[in-house]
Amino acid sequence: MHRSLTIGSLAALLLSGTALGASAAEYFDRIASFPITANLPADADQKGETVAEIISASEDGKLLVYTDSPRNALGFIDIADAAQPKPSGMLALGGEPTSVKVLGGKALVAVNTSESYAKPSGKLVLVDLATRKIAGECALPGQPDSIAAHAGVLAIAIENERDEDLNDGALPQMPAGSLVVAPLKGEAVDCASLKTVDLTGLAATAGEDPEPEFVDVSSEGKIVVTLQENNHIAVVDGRTGKVEAHFSAGQTDLKNIDTKKDGRIALTDSQSGVLREPDAVHWIDANRFVTANEGDWKGGARGFTIFNKDGSVAYESGASLEHEIVALGHYPDKRNKKGAEIEGIEVARFGNDNLIFIASERASVVGVYRDAGAEPQLVQVLPTGGGPEGLLAIPSRNLFVATSEEDLHGDGGAAPHVMIYQRTDRAAPAYPTIRSQKNAEGLPIAWGALSGLAADKAQAGRLHAVTDSFYSGAPRILTIDATQKPARITGEALVTRNGAAAEKLDLEGIAVASDGGFWLASEGNPAKEMKNLLVKVDAKGAIQEEISLPADLEKGAKNFGLEGVTVTGSGADEIVWLAVQREWADDGKSVVKLLAYKPADKSWGAVHYPLDSTEVSWIGLSEITAAGDRVIIIERDNQIAEKAKVKKLYAVSMSDMKPAGLGGELPLVKKTELRDLMPDLKAPKGYALDKVEGFTIDAAGDAYIVTDNDGVDDSSGETQFLKLGKL
Repeated sequence: MHRSLTIGSLAALLLSGTALGASAAEYFDRIASFPITANLPADADQKGETVAEIISASEDGKLLVYTDSPRNALGFIDIADAAQPKPSGMLALGGEPTSVKVLGGKALVAVNTSESYAKPSGKLVLVDLATRKIAGECALPGQPDSIAAHAGVLAIAIENERDEDLNDGALPQMPAGSLVVAPLKGEAVDCASLKTVDLTGLAATAGEDPEPEFVDVSSEGKIVVTLQENNHIAVVDGRTGKVEAHFSAGQTDLKNIDTKKDGRIALTDSQSGVLREPDAVHWIDANRFVTANEGDWKGGARGFTIFNKDGSVAYESGASLEHEIVALGHYPDKRNKKGAEIEGIEVARFGNDNLIFIASERASVVGVYRDAGAEPQLVQVLPTGGGPEGLLAIPSRNLFVATSEEDLHGDGGAAPHVMIYQRTDRAAPAYPTIRSQKNAEGLPIAWGALSGLAADKAQAGRLHAVTDSFYSGAPRILTIDATQKPARITGEALVTRNGAAAEKLDLEGIAVASDGGFWLASEGNPAKEMKNLLVKVDAKGAIQEEISLPADLEKGAKNFGLEGVTVTGSGADEIVWLAVQREWADDGKSVVKLLAYKPADKSWGAVHYPLDSTEVSWIGLSEITAAGDRVIIIERDNQIAEKAKVKKLYAVSMSDMKPAGLGGELPLVKKTELRDLMPDLKAPKGYALDKVEGFTIDAAGDAYIVTDNDGVDDSSGETQFLKLGKL
């Protein structure tokens, strides 16, 4: 089913790649992250799909109530202590919940019971929060999507969604959708008072088949409803059911956007006349509302729009939201049809600020904006976990909550999480930890999937990173100014071969060469006909030499190849060390090679490194860094969130790093644990990220780590760039 966003309110309008506003004194920081799997009963299928979609809260803000569509259930989370959320059970609803709104002691839940697209049905279920039992039901005239209640008015969007596999999803597909309204007396709903409002004949696009998507009710009892596929909006009097106004959601022109799935983010494309096709909608005040222009059938304008009640446009975000997302490394290149896909909105007043929260489903962020008249001001961007779906503001407790519907836990990834943020006075928000500045064209430097790190030998805080194979169309070396907070990506150099972007490289490691260029480690993948390579480039990224592994060694190579590179010695004694991620065919169990290449005579050698043991999946290496009389290695498991256990820095004495020739027995080095990184990864209060892939020590002796966000592919896109200080 095509979902709408949260029931509380929605809003957030994102910026254009500039630095976050520094004038605000209050920011939201994440204080807790709750995995939805923690709420599953012991006898339930623990690996089956479970999600948190739309969310509401009790009047005291201490109990969260969310819809879990795959489980046909309502879930509860105790947040009496917001920093320590606790599972509070689930309630079966006898159908698929699509939306929820708490009123007093009752939760009003819209439930889909449809037999098929052609025979839609649904019900309104009233749940008593004290007993956690169903207190009543009302039949609905079709498949519901969104529900809202305010000012004594209940509104339910009856979508009767289309079958996207039928006739390529083209409209019309009957039966038509509608709007249900009813008066409220406190939390009481009289089933007999439910009134169906006909919305046919309004839209120029498939007017006979309206598909209402999202509703919101103003302080005056006026209902705004989006007809997403019809690209239309209606304003209805909630007390009489009269359609007071309706108008096209219109279209917009987009410039400097990325539209191709080609392994590179290039803000060089444009689109004209893009239909907005809004999903979520929320009143900002009695005269204005904001829409999330997700698109679904023919459109999707990649941003949000503030409309006046008469249908005139008060503000259009255009591509500014996507530019900010690009600057934060959250842009999803593999899903370019609708870009970052803006889907959810919430609006609420915190103190003197009227805030608008805007959710990007594909980028997994929420932008927080201050309503400031003609143009909203971006305050900050929050990381949300995979695919934010429900947004909820709780101003009475200075809290904001975001749910995620992307469930990867059955495949070893992260489960959906409910993330909780608190607004407090502070100098700056905790996230982002790294972002990019604008390039010469005034557009943000695009980045993501940071894998290796290296430090400038002379300038403290000046670092270099590489992007891995996710951006196969544009492998790059990025320059980072780590003296700023957040750290700033200040430059980029395309890795080129014969003047063109170098293909078939998976850059996983980088080290500064003695001549001012770089040594790069490229991981092989036999399935993609990619070899493990040591690549020498100049300072501008032009390849000078590509060095293959010895043929006998490459025969034993597997997918998990070169992951890090560092340099020791100088002149004739210079050695380029390469860390192999996992065991190859000629290795024993739980040992991996640290390869040694001498540029002076082009010879190869190696030592063996002992891996930690694990009961789950695998453990391997992610980085190697020379530091004085030792080398420092990242060793990690491939687990995420609650399953993550091993993310460590180990040190090996240089006296142990005496490579033997290949083909014979290799010396086994001794490792010493230097730092357990799990506390560092848990400190941001989200779930522990799995891929700690970059480590370096700068000229001042300060250590840094960075996580790889996989280019936002089956990933939340969150990157943690952390300064560890002196080790």
